[in-house]
Amino acid sequence: MMKFTKIAVAAALALVSTMTLAAGDAAAGKAKFAMCQGCHGANGVSPNPQLNPTLAGKDAAYVKEQLNAFRSGKRDNATMKAMAAGLTDADVENLAAYIATLKP
Repeated sequence: MMKFTKIAVAAALALVSTMTLAAGDAAAGKAKFAMCQGCHGANGVSPNPQLNPTLAGKDAAYVKEQLNAFRSGKRDNATMKAMAAGLTDADVENLAAYIATLKP
């Protein structure tokens, strides 16, 4: 019984992580990413990493967490708060899905 429980839990976690990865539309995120390119680079590699972080190589969960923190004011950066303020939940999901595809 214990072995079955471990297998069931592992299967459930795999399903949840797969659903999380599929949450956003990377193609829609790519279109929305145009507003990010000036600071974070066309391929998510910042032209000035001392001022603006490189986004390429970041996973979707991290990107969503950060964008939501800027939207809520939990993270304090005037530029990013202004940029993130107009994002919908779907925009955040889509941007995160696209950024997760960018190679560092």
